[in-house]
Amino acid sequence: MKLALLNIVFLFSLNLFSQEYLPKSSGKIVKHKYYTLSYNEIHEQANWVHYKLTPSFLRGTTPRKDSFKSDPLVSTKSAQLSDYKGSGYDRGHLAPAGDMKFNEVAMSESFFMSNMSPQNPSFNRGIWKRLESLVRGWGEQFDIYVSTAGVLGSDNLGAIGKNRVTIPSEYYKVIYAPQKKIMIGFLLSNIKQSGELSTYTVSVDHIESLTRIDFFSELPDKIENELESKVILNNWDFKASSYSSSGSSSKNVSAQCNGMAKSTGNRCRNKTSNTNGYCYLHQSQSSSYLKPKSSKTDYLGRCNATTKAGSRCKRNVSDGNSFCWQHL
Repeated sequence: MKLALLNIVFLFSLNLFSQEYLPKSSGKIVKHKYYTLSYNEIHEQANWVHYKLTPSFLRGTTPRKDSFKSDPLVSTKSAQLSDYKGSGYDRGHLAPAGDMKFNEVAMSESFFMSNMSPQNPSFNRGIWKRLESLVRGWGEQFDIYVSTAGVLGSDNLGAIGKNRVTIPSEYYKVIYAPQKKIMIGFLLSNIKQSGELSTYTVSVDHIESLTRIDFFSELPDKIENELESKVILNNWDFKASSYSSSGSSSKNVSAQCNGMAKSTGNRCRNKTSNTNGYCYLHQSQSSSYLKPKSSKTDYLGRCNATTKAGSRCKRNVSDGNSFCWQHL
């Protein structure tokens, strides 16, 4: 009976997790059980998504389930799955599925379309994933609050879908650890990036100036001003990355290839875990693709592509081409 009572108290406290230290901004406030967001109808995504991570919360083992769906609590209706179809952009999580392993409700909520933003595949599956793992590593050590989203303004990369979902040019994360009285901000461009995550840190004041969002305004002014104006890297362990990325394993998550099939003109249906977002058939469509160089032993007319098995394609090519019809 005592254990059951403790569980009830713990679950009740979880309902408050996403409602403490809420950012202040324009937008419709939507309160889910395990995170809260401010929905921007103009940009069809969140101004911010805010939630709390604790070591006990992250001990959950609920596996990832890709159940993307419209958010029923957004009165003006959230973006739709169809907005992302064929766009070449990932449905990038703001509150990651890997942070929502506590139970099936938390995992399911993480797949509302209001929690998604159009992200370059190489960004979403690369440095953004690394940052999510780092933040989760901190949450496995001590309580933290996380606010995150794209920077929604005039400096965007266009829009996708019938609902014109804005493609942010930058994304931010703001993390506050109340027990340690430390705070840190990250700002990353929506492109393929590499290097140490510490090089992408900025003051929270800087993020506020870009987003016009007031983070952690519930703190006493003196403490808020001190924490938000500085970047002190020594306060944070940048080797604390979580070993679990999505609830069940640390393997790369497969997603639909961004390539376009030459025969139909439709998006390729293959799945790929390649960070550039293209399967083996459509690597040549990636902006980062480098065509293989011919060697002296290459005979004229043979395709220069590499097959899925890793060997060189045996097809011949037309005059003046380096690749066969399948690998163009």
